[in-house]
Amino acid sequence: MIALVGLFLAAFAAATLIPAQSEAVLVAMILSANHPVWLLLAVATCGNVLGSAVNWAIGRFLTRFADRRWFPFSQAQMDKATGWYASWGHWSLLASWVPVIGDPLTLVAGVLREPFWRFALIVTLAKCGRYLVLAWVTLALS
Repeated sequence: MIALVGLFLAAFAAATLIPAQSEAVLVAMILSANHPVWLLLAVATCGNVLGSAVNWAIGRFLTRFADRRWFPFSQAQMDKATGWYASWGHWSLLASWVPVIGDPLTLVAGVLREPFWRFALIVTLAKCGRYLVLAWVTLALS
C-alpha cells in the first residue's frame, strides 16, 4: 500500500513543476511485479491527472499572482503554452503529458476557462495513454 501511495505522489508531483519522475517509479513497480499492472496504471493516471487539475485551478483562480516569485510557471512558459493553446484549442491538452510544455498547457487551460469536464477527459486520455505505452514497452522488453 505504501508503494502505491508513493507512486500516486510521484505522479501527482510530476504533473506540477515539482521535479519528479513518475515514469521511473512506474517502470520499477511494473518490473517488481508486486501489484497488478492495471492497478499501477490507475494509480499513476489518477495522481497525474489530479496534479494537472491543480494546475488548471491555479490558472483559473490564481493567475492574478503570476508576477510573484513563487508562481510555478515562468512568463516564457506561459507565452509558449498560450500560443500552442490558441493554435490547437482544447485538443492541445492531448500534449499535456509532454515534458516542459504539458504542465503550462494545463495551467493555460484554466486561464482560458476551459470547462473542467472537457479538460479532465482529454488530460486523462493523454496521461493514461502515455502510461499505457510505457507499461507496454516495459513488459515487452522485460
